[in-house]
Amino acid sequence: MRAKAPLLLVASLTITAGPARAAPDTPAAPLTRTDATKPAVLTAPPLKLDVRRTELPNGLRVVLSVDHTSPTIAVDVMYDVGARSEERGHSGFAHLFEHMMFQGSANVEKGQHFSLVQAAGGTLNASTWLDRTNYFETLPGHELELALWLEADRMASLLPAMTQEKLDNQRDVVKNERRWSVDNQPYGSWDEKMQALVYPAGHPYHHSTIGSMEDLSAASLEDVQEFFATWYAPNNAVLTVAGDFEADEALTMIERHFGRIPANASLPPSPDLTIDPLLGEEVRETVADQVPLPRIYLAHRIPVFGTDAFDALDVAADVLGAGRASRLYASLVREQQVAQDASVFVFPIVGGASMFALWVTARPGVSTETLEAATLAELDRLATDGPTDADLERVNNLHAAHVAGMLERVSERADRLSMYTCLFDQPERINEEASRWGAVDSDRVTDALRASLLPENRVTLTYVPAEAAS
Repeated sequence: MRAKAPLLLVASLTITAGPARAAPDTPAAPLTRTDATKPAVLTAPPLKLDVRRTELPNGLRVVLSVDHTSPTIAVDVMYDVGARSEERGHSGFAHLFEHMMFQGSANVEKGQHFSLVQAAGGTLNASTWLDRTNYFETLPGHELELALWLEADRMASLLPAMTQEKLDNQRDVVKNERRWSVDNQPYGSWDEKMQALVYPAGHPYHHSTIGSMEDLSAASLEDVQEFFATWYAPNNAVLTVAGDFEADEALTMIERHFGRIPANASLPPSPDLTIDPLLGEEVRETVADQVPLPRIYLAHRIPVFGTDAFDALDVAADVLGAGRASRLYASLVREQQVAQDASVFVFPIVGGASMFALWVTARPGVSTETLEAATLAELDRLATDGPTDADLERVNNLHAAHVAGMLERVSERADRLSMYTCLFDQPERINEEASRWGAVDSDRVTDALRASLLPENRVTLTYVPAEAAS
């Protein structure tokens, strides 16, 4: 799970596609592989994962987490660039470049990154989000150097292997991905529309990661090369290794493969993400589309990911929407029978303002007015009365179980460590996953809801079947 990011919103690589990132202007030399009062909560003992961090002279932040429980390792390289870094007219570049990163480099042929990792018994993938892009492999422990060599080689020498043919091919792949996930999917445009309504035009979060067809069509080879050269540098990246390895030996490998890659001395500053904490008015839009049933989406600006208020609203989201025992499911689906389903989540966004969002799908014959009134009544009830001890016990148990299961996998450990380092420069936050949630009480939830889930801070996006609207 990506920091509880809604899966629909995280553009990721499939086994048939390949992403890419920008490298330094000056190619490095060819790299070679060298072989109590609270309710009872089912929380695991406090996690104390081994976390060792250092930084290479070129600015690459390195995080090592040794665990000899299983003979596997995970390597995760996260770049501090995402959709928020795209200039006007270049939407979708971060995701397009994710694909280009698998199209070969000076020393690795197109498709060879996949074949080498899979032949060694490993898996690999990549993902793009608003605030970051990452690439990751999981392999048997003795194949650590293979993953390090591959990641270093494309960071250092992707540009010489980039061609117009590769760009055209991956541009078509991304366009087809957009058609499948957005344009030809019922309700598929909701996240794009919601972001555009919550964040004003010109704001870095105004557009989604997938990009527009027009911008993708207009992308030139020079544009993509410049994007890589700007953002894909060691001083804009975090490298994490987790699992079964020896720390000193791994650091020697990392210095050998990554240490010679030059930093980008003119790395741009992060874009200005400043925004008012509240919308200041209620915003409404109705979309007549090819959808089977009416569906209502609600969104509010909220404090950013990493704050106490965000944690409280994350808990509130699960009280409202996690599982069939959640407030919305129990009330709208089972008792009142006005909804088919309900889903609630928070966007893990680190700049300006994040977003609290939900959707509810109407049952046949139920009006959107009835559904919206029932949904808002449940939000108001939680903001007024707060969650019960039973609510908090349920969601904290769910979260503790999720964290425990997640951190059993070296790939998830590496991903979390990279994320906390990239976004907060605090890899140690991984050891606070469960305790941060456990510290949220009823008062914190109600305070956060009353501050953010206001009518004048609400976007209501309603989808209705096109034939019903005509």
